[in-house]
Amino acid sequence: MTGPDPLLVFDRALLRQRRERAARDWERHDFLKREIADRLVDRLADVRRTFPLALDLGSHGDEVATTLGGRPIVGQLVRADLGRGFARRARGPAVVADEEFLPFAAARFDLVLSAMDLHWVNDLPGTLIQIARILKPDGLFLGAMLGGATLWQLRQALAAAESEIDGGLSPRVSPFADLRDAAGLLQRAGFALPVADSETIEVEYESALALMRDLSRMGEGNLVVGRRRTVTRRAVLLRAAELYGERFTGPSGRVSASFEVLFLHGWAPHASQPKALKPGSAARRLADALGTSEFSAGEKVERS
Repeated sequence: MTGPDPLLVFDRALLRQRRERAARDWERHDFLKREIADRLVDRLADVRRTFPLALDLGSHGDEVATTLGGRPIVGQLVRADLGRGFARRARGPAVVADEEFLPFAAARFDLVLSAMDLHWVNDLPGTLIQIARILKPDGLFLGAMLGGATLWQLRQALAAAESEIDGGLSPRVSPFADLRDAAGLLQRAGFALPVADSETIEVEYESALALMRDLSRMGEGNLVVGRRRTVTRRAVLLRAAELYGERFTGPSGRVSASFEVLFLHGWAPHASQPKALKPGSAARRLADALGTSEFSAGEKVERS
């Protein structure tokens, strides 16, 4: 018998169910997606070119399209979402598609955008490779996904409450990628000029219980395959909320929740892109530029 697949971190079938449920009442819980879409499109505005055909991967309630508005930077925008309910909300061409199995031809798009979606992918390197494949040469990928420091306050409060009441721990908040790995993943996927950075969005809630309710209605609850399948004991949730309030209440009297957003930026390779010089091909010596002397490897340097 074989053990569980180590790549299956998230329950994608449950994710699809939650997406369908979230789509029914999305306008009341779309604030985080709207904020991330705004920041993503702001970064796109810094790119001095146009993209005739673009893909919005993980379109939700069409926030990326709304933020783009009538900007001429993007011609036609195709939406794709795992949830049929979200695909139906689109105000333009849309498909129901799994991010882990993209149903698009190679070299199809000039631009792929993805806001608040890729953190639920089991094989992120594989999905990035697929995104690179569907981009035309010199096409751009610009993504924003939740990072590893997301909801660190909730992790801490739940861990403390469960340890105190149940005497042990179980996966309560889904693990996400770290910034230090993001640029490397882009490079491994074949992107040229990869760049990754992060921003933190701080949100205030009336209580930790209000935060947990909002996460559930956004479809962003725990999806870890190894999560505890029984309903969390009320005592654990109430104690976690109590600890959260004690540790993370701000001057406003409300609790704070942090969402780390990783921004990924990479180009499909093209001959016109700048490339690093080969070792030894520099026209000037670094020592001359610095006004100092050059010593060969192994040669002792006298201290003055």
